[in-house]
Amino acid sequence: MFLSNQATPAQMASYFIYSIPMIISLTLPAAILLSTLLTYSFLSKFSEITAMKANGVSLYRMALPALGVAVLVGVFLFFFTELVTPASIQKTEHLIKVEVQKQQTLGFFKQNEIWYRGHNAIYNFKMFDVEKNILRGITLHRLGPDFSLKMRVDAREAKWLDNRWVFSHLLVTTFDENRVPYLEWAEEKVIDIPEQPADFKIIQKDAEKMGYFELDRYVNKISAEGYDVARYRVDLQGKLAFPFVCVILVFIGMSFSMRSERSGGLMQSLAAGIFIGFSYWIVHAFCMSLGRSGILPVTLAAWASNILFAGLAAYLFSRIRT
Repeated sequence: MFLSNQATPAQMASYFIYSIPMIISLTLPAAILLSTLLTYSFLSKFSEITAMKANGVSLYRMALPALGVAVLVGVFLFFFTELVTPASIQKTEHLIKVEVQKQQTLGFFKQNEIWYRGHNAIYNFKMFDVEKNILRGITLHRLGPDFSLKMRVDAREAKWLDNRWVFSHLLVTTFDENRVPYLEWAEEKVIDIPEQPADFKIIQKDAEKMGYFELDRYVNKISAEGYDVARYRVDLQGKLAFPFVCVILVFIGMSFSMRSERSGGLMQSLAAGIFIGFSYWIVHAFCMSLGRSGILPVTLAAWASNILFAGLAAYLFSRIRT
C-alpha cells in the first residue's frame, strides 16, 4: 500500500510509530501473563516456591506482588487507552487516508455530531453505521451556485440500497426564487445525492478512536435522541472490562507455572501463555461481535470473557496446595 502510493520513508516511519500505542494496548495483558508464567516457573524450577512454603509463606502471600503489579498495570492500561491510544489511531488513519492515499477530508466530528461538505450540499448526521451503510439523524442542506439554500432535508435515517440513498421519515423543505418554502413529508423517498458510503467512512469516528469518557458522552447524547446505540454500548463496556484481564491472567499464570516443576516447565509455561492469551482474545472478540449484533445482552457480551476466564482462574488457583 505504501509503495503503490509513493509514500515517503518519513510517512512509513510515522505510521509504525503511531501504531505503537495500539500494539501496547493489545499486548500488555499478554505481557503480564507471560511475565507471571516465567517468574513463577523459575521460582518453581529452582525450588524457591518450596523454600517459601517451608518458611510459612502461603501461596496467597506469594501472589500479592504479582497481583499488585497487575492492578497498577490495569489502571495504567485504562488511562493509556483513554488518553493515548485513540489519538494515535486517529493519527495513523489520517496518515494513511489523507497523506498517503490523498483522500480529501471534507468533514469532521464535532460535539458528538458529524459534519460533511459534499459537492453541492452540507450534511449533518448523528451517526453512520459503517457495516450496514446507514446514516442516522440526518440534516441535509443543498446549496445553489451562489451558496443560497435551495433545499433542506431532515430525515431519521438513510439506507444505501441498490446504489442509491433511500431516506425514511423525512421532511423536505424546498425554496423557490423568492425564498418561499414548500414542505413535503414522506415515509420513504429516494434523494439523489452524489456521495456514496465510502465518502462518509473517512470521517466516521469509531469507538476505538474515542476514549471511555468521550464515548460515554456520545452514547448518552444519541441515545437520548432515540437512536439505537447497542453497538456503542458494547464497546463502552468493553473499554471497562478489558483492563481487568490483567488481574485474571496473573492468577492463571501462577496456577500453570506452580504446577510445572520439571525441567521442561519453562517451555510448558510459554506454550500455556501463548495458548491462553490467544484464547482470551478469540473469546473476547467473539462475545463482543455477538453483543454488537444483538444476540447477547450488552453487559454480558463485554464481560463474558472475563467471567469465563475468572472462573477458570479460580478453579486452577483453588487446586494448588497453599
